[in-house]
Amino acid sequence: MKAGRRAERGSSLNASQGEARGGKVLLKLKDAVGTRINRRKLDMFVAEENVDFRIHVENQTRARDDVSRKQLRLYQLYSRTSGKHIQVLGRRISAKGEDGDKYAQLLVETDTFGSQVRIKGKETDFYLCMNRKGKLVGKPDGTSKECVFIEKVLENNYTALMSAKYSGWYVGFTKKGRPRKGPKTRENQQDVHFMKRYPKGQVEIQKPFKYTTVTKRTKRIRPTNPS
Repeated sequence: MKAGRRAERGSSLNASQGEARGGKVLLKLKDAVGTRINRRKLDMFVAEENVDFRIHVENQTRARDDVSRKQLRLYQLYSRTSGKHIQVLGRRISAKGEDGDKYAQLLVETDTFGSQVRIKGKETDFYLCMNRKGKLVGKPDGTSKECVFIEKVLENNYTALMSAKYSGWYVGFTKKGRPRKGPKTRENQQDVHFMKRYPKGQVEIQKPFKYTTVTKRTKRIRPTNPS
């Protein structure tokens, strides 16, 4: 009998030890799985932290905006190299316009929220466009993406116009006011730097900012009834 009880106790001890070992193994497995999951979460977090938001902004800038209301502005584009203004002479483009020249007055329509623009000559109704060879031309129909440019405000306060269809190609002119081909232009070149100017005798119309004053509410005093 005693031998049987000892055998039962031994088997129960072995079983409990086995369960304990099994529990430790399960805990180790759970810890390993947990660390793997945490590592995956950490890798995902690091990947999210290393996202280049400039690419996101650039993609959003290139996207069309059909919801916002289009804004139309009238101004001239002064070329830093030629010292004159961009002219849309029908199908021919140059940067030889004097201040106030009728061919230098440009109607600029924002295609998105202040980023993509279409530029049309007020006198000729032709659009400034860049064809697949990088040549600046004027077109009567400006619906093509070749007639859309991305406005970039540079650190020196000049403006550069990059083609929305041909990335890296800019509107540029030589010192003689002749157009440069898109593949030969770079953002840091003075040939692609322009300054916005209002036509001679025209000033920017600024609407006064309207605001309402807020008065502090006073506590109402109720009249007391005479007793």
